[in-house]
Amino acid sequence: MVVGSAAVSVPPEAGDASRLEPWELMAEASRAAAADAGAPALLGRAGLVVVPRGSWPHRDPGRLVADAVGAGTARTLVTDIGILQTTVLGRAASAVQAGHADVVLVTGAEARHRHRRLEASGLAPSYAESGSEPDEVMRPTGRIISEDEVRVGLVSAAAQYALIENARRGAAGSSIEDHGRQVAELWARFNAVAVSNPQAWFPRPMAADEIASAEGGNRWISFPYRKWEVSQWNVDQGAAFIVCSVETARALGVPVERWVFLHTLAESNHMIPVSERADVHRSPGFALAGRAGLEGAQVGVDDVALLDLYSCFPVAVSVQAAEMGIASERALTITGGMTFAGGPLNNYVLQSGAAMTRALREAPGELGMLTAVSGLLTKQGVLILGSRPAPGPFRAVDVSAEVARLPTVSVRADASGAAPVVTYTVVYERDEPARGVVLTELGRAGRALASTRDPETMSAMLAEEWIGRTVQLDGAGGFTA
Repeated sequence: MVVGSAAVSVPPEAGDASRLEPWELMAEASRAAAADAGAPALLGRAGLVVVPRGSWPHRDPGRLVADAVGAGTARTLVTDIGILQTTVLGRAASAVQAGHADVVLVTGAEARHRHRRLEASGLAPSYAESGSEPDEVMRPTGRIISEDEVRVGLVSAAAQYALIENARRGAAGSSIEDHGRQVAELWARFNAVAVSNPQAWFPRPMAADEIASAEGGNRWISFPYRKWEVSQWNVDQGAAFIVCSVETARALGVPVERWVFLHTLAESNHMIPVSERADVHRSPGFALAGRAGLEGAQVGVDDVALLDLYSCFPVAVSVQAAEMGIASERALTITGGMTFAGGPLNNYVLQSGAAMTRALREAPGELGMLTAVSGLLTKQGVLILGSRPAPGPFRAVDVSAEVARLPTVSVRADASGAAPVVTYTVVYERDEPARGVVLTELGRAGRALASTRDPETMSAMLAEEWIGRTVQLDGAGGFTA
């Protein structure tokens, strides 16, 4: 169970003297988590420190943190990018459950804002080193992005999620205008939550019209997404969790009202590139993981009072809600999401988890759901936790094999001839349209990816609906209208 959690944030307006290295943010959050538990002695009992890797160059930040908080004998584990953040919390629970550690500390942080400020001042950012490698590293396997996707320029998360968002619009039969308004209205709801979140990185109130507008530097990132519709990861934020057994909590005097129980974790780690998915606008892995997580907790989705759906991009939220049968009018975040609360690379779920712990303590007897995404809706994680004990021992369920049996579509980048567009995007670089990309249907031959740098074509792709439009593939990865 979780007995202590905390999130720390050094806001953008804070002075340079307040800026901390990533490991220092982790250490500060860890101390705050122990204080939250009302039992500082927990840190000295930590037998394992788990850190999801971020953009920082620390080799073993867990060792730096362990030494700083008095857990010098703890083992350290770093989970690489591509490992679900729910996996990190599941690993902590399993280590305690198996008796491998009395206490597990899970912590992560980003200090990209600090890094950028120093570079802008002509200074080289410094990063402390532990002098050692982690005791264990978890690394992902498989393809997140296919070679053909890279070949046509689909290398950024924004570009890939834009393909999914446009495909969702096409499946719904909505106009570009109506769909754009729906996306902005969803994100305005997230912004309203961030406004009241003291840890939010961008808590300024924003209405849907402003989120959708081109005014105020709200530039295109990848059509249909503008700056205020994507994750903001240049933040200085950290978070920490302390996980232990009931026996250890009692022995160290952690008040019962601080306990939050981990019920079930369900995940899929099978990776299918976006262009190869049978339905680009869907994520069946979330339907399977959601069902397994809820069944393990012996509840239905409507029995879960509090939700925080992973919110790197609007379509990630919309797809998760649709796949798990979550009513669209429900509150889908308790932080304000990764655009407004902040989206530190590879540890947002620790931020949302700290907020969930607080919220569950204030709602005795209720359950909460945290979700995680890795890649481009590529991996799916669902964690059920609650302020009441689980009906049985903590369970981790892997639905990867079920997801692997789902149909896929072959994709090529060398097709020629006429083909209708399945989905598309225009990718921006340095505030200018740099590449238009289409995914087209070839019937029994699968699909084809193609791209263009023609300004007139890209201008038309921004102004008109291209899903269903026929383009001419040139056999070399290009296309014309």
